[in-house]
Amino acid sequence: MILALESSCDETALAVFDPALGLQGEWIHSQIALHGRYGGVVPDLATREHLRNVAPLLARARAETDFSRITQVAVTHGPGLAGCLAIGVAAAKSLALALRVPLVGVNHLRGHAFSPFIAIHAQAPAGFEARFEALLPHLGLVVSGGNTLLFTMDRARRIIVIASTKDDAAGEALDKGAKLLALGYPGGPLIEKRAAAGRADAYDFPRGNGPRSDLDFSFSGLKTSLRYQLEKMSPAEIEARTDDLCASYQQAVIDALVRKTGFALQRDSFRSLGLSGGVANNRTLRASLATLATERGIPLLAAEPKHTGDNAGMIAFAAWVDPSVQSVELAALGIEPSLTL
Repeated sequence: MILALESSCDETALAVFDPALGLQGEWIHSQIALHGRYGGVVPDLATREHLRNVAPLLARARAETDFSRITQVAVTHGPGLAGCLAIGVAAAKSLALALRVPLVGVNHLRGHAFSPFIAIHAQAPAGFEARFEALLPHLGLVVSGGNTLLFTMDRARRIIVIASTKDDAAGEALDKGAKLLALGYPGGPLIEKRAAAGRADAYDFPRGNGPRSDLDFSFSGLKTSLRYQLEKMSPAEIEARTDDLCASYQQAVIDALVRKTGFALQRDSFRSLGLSGGVANNRTLRASLATLATERGIPLLAAEPKHTGDNAGMIAFAAWVDPSVQSVELAALGIEPSLTL
């Protein structure tokens, strides 16, 4: 069994994965309420909270799991906040030493990339390999607060990034939009909630569209456009039209994501489309990508809600399924805050 730790940002998480049975336990401590007071993640506070909560989480996991069956420890070693990553790596090194098992470092973004396949494995672990192979080659979209990228996964499970964001990530754009609208943090879910009662065509916000040959995303212009629109409106008008503003702003983000993903699908013959990352919880985005996948005659593999945000389940799963993950000497594993996919 694999014991995994995730501490790249503001979630302290542990998970235990048995390849023969699936995820046997997941434990997480969220810091959303704390950072919500400041309108975003405060790195020093996040590091402090990881230090405070990793031991209690380990105690819970040990009480509910037979640690004598652990054969490997996996930990997120980048990308992320340096102080937060350091807490997880230090704890993982200690656990690997105490349990006398190998230690592996897992790229956080690769964890997201493989997360849509966790549910496929859970359906029937014994037949997973054959079902996995039937879904390759795969096109994946990772969309979160810190990252927005498209990647391909071939039959050898090699990942190649084919597009990323030139500026803001999609989740960052939603959070900043919510801040401009004084909705609070985290912004994405709050905008989605207000957008449900609004008109997506009420305001014409930019989509960051470029030629078909350019798959990279851009959301900074969208945020600026919202700011300019709000400057034209009185406080009373903003309050009265917040639902429409949210719906139109959210739709601009989704249209850009779906359009670029559609262009990428036309470049090759893919057998599946994946969606992962925190913004993958957005119901409108899921529905739009499901329609796109249906038009191409392939399934949409969307990560389960509990595996869209930062979580250790995807780290444990990636440690098993990702061929790029290798055991390392305890002293050799360090942190890589800006590690790329």
